[in-house]
Amino acid sequence: MRSEPALTVPTLVKIAVLGVVSFVLMFFKMPVWFAPPFMKFDISDLPSLLGAFAMGPVTGIWVQLVKNLLNVLVEGSVTNGVGEFTNFLVGSVMAFVAGCIYNRNRSFKGALSGLGLGVVAMTTFATLNNYFVMFPLYAKVLGLELETLVRMGSAVNKYVVDYKTLMLFAVVPFNLLKGIAAALATLLVYKRLSPVLQR
Repeated sequence: MRSEPALTVPTLVKIAVLGVVSFVLMFFKMPVWFAPPFMKFDISDLPSLLGAFAMGPVTGIWVQLVKNLLNVLVEGSVTNGVGEFTNFLVGSVMAFVAGCIYNRNRSFKGALSGLGLGVVAMTTFATLNNYFVMFPLYAKVLGLELETLVRMGSAVNKYVVDYKTLMLFAVVPFNLLKGIAAALATLLVYKRLSPVLQR
């Protein structure tokens, strides 16, 4: 397995650039038809996956941190940081898992395995984390009942009838969609960008 690069100035610059690109990609977000409107789809996890593949899994986490710090500093947070913290954790899980596997087997098969398991790990973590921690915290910060979040889900998805089905039919497919989109984008652009990132 490749060792993680030292945090030299060139490495920090690459992390910063990837973090800024990731932050910019967050502006291109959209609601999805099966999830509550506060869950917005984007491909801002792409740069952290590129960083994790090129420079190691921890780099992917650094990129996620830069992205979410910039988002809080520039846009502020309507959730007192809850949404951004969730975004950081979920994106970091995918980048770390995918980066670990790919850095052990730097081939197309390794990339597919890493991204596939990264999507599964991210979706599993996001669902459990949202169920037990983040959705209750999100509701508390906004002064809402969990039932209000369920109703927001029910309004766009007929399969959402309670808190558990909100997770099963909104959170799970949302994270699968987001993860698969970022994974496909990584497969499309990584080979072209890797010489620059690894230089």
